[in-house]
Amino acid sequence: MVFNKKRTINCGGRLIDLSVPVVMGILNVTTDSFYANSRVHGEKEILNRAETIISEGGTIIDIGAYSSRPDAAHLDEATEYDRLRPAVALVKKYFPETLISVDTFRANIVKQLYEEFGAFIVNDISAGDFDSRMIPYAGKYGLPYIAMHIRGVPQTMQSSENCVYKDIVCDIISYFVKKKEQMLEAGVVDIIVDPGFGFAKTLDGNYELLAGLDAFKLLEQPVLVGLSRKSMFYKLLNITPEEALPATIAGNIVALRNGADILRVHDVKEASHTIKIFLKLNNYLK
Repeated sequence: MVFNKKRTINCGGRLIDLSVPVVMGILNVTTDSFYANSRVHGEKEILNRAETIISEGGTIIDIGAYSSRPDAAHLDEATEYDRLRPAVALVKKYFPETLISVDTFRANIVKQLYEEFGAFIVNDISAGDFDSRMIPYAGKYGLPYIAMHIRGVPQTMQSSENCVYKDIVCDIISYFVKKKEQMLEAGVVDIIVDPGFGFAKTLDGNYELLAGLDAFKLLEQPVLVGLSRKSMFYKLLNITPEEALPATIAGNIVALRNGADILRVHDVKEASHTIKIFLKLNNYLK
């Protein structure tokens, strides 16, 4: 059977070519993200981080203000917006040709940022489940939309009941089949799916999902994978997130082999190199 995965994404009239995998660099304006080195504060740090992402080969800068790590503290909407807006404004001003994604599950934040700054990619960890207006807003504004799989909320997602699946790959694909129908009905044209590694998954579940990632081609949508320095590596190896870069590279190679189109990472240079090596090697793989 032939699957026709979509290979371009339109963001405000600019086409993102996904015929080869691309890197999304993380820019966190949070205070409590699980990887401390990813947090930036103040104009200088934000601009330095954005410049680093671009110079090291990043195609997309993903700006987030709400930590979604397990047991993360809840952040009110006003505070999230107050953190996000200056970062988006700086990147838009000083790097206007760079694609931005905004990591938020709140539709009102998307609305405010779109009205001031124009098009960007929406990166929603809840695929619209946390805010029923999110998918309709993405459709209304014609925004590319990253829909991630999660059960529960960050404060409860790792509970035993949320991490049980009959078949983790099939269950998540079925979830996205329904979500895709909902998004298309709302007018969302450019859909990216994110299986949600580390979100309502056990350690073994994460590896089962990574091994079965190739099955997501059934959805015929680009696939984003976010493995960077996650607990599936540092808990398995009994190390810290700061020590998990080699494991992340190994995981990303498997993800690329199994069909990942976008790697969301903290370490952009290493991910860019990983993609180049994979593409070279792929010329000789059967």
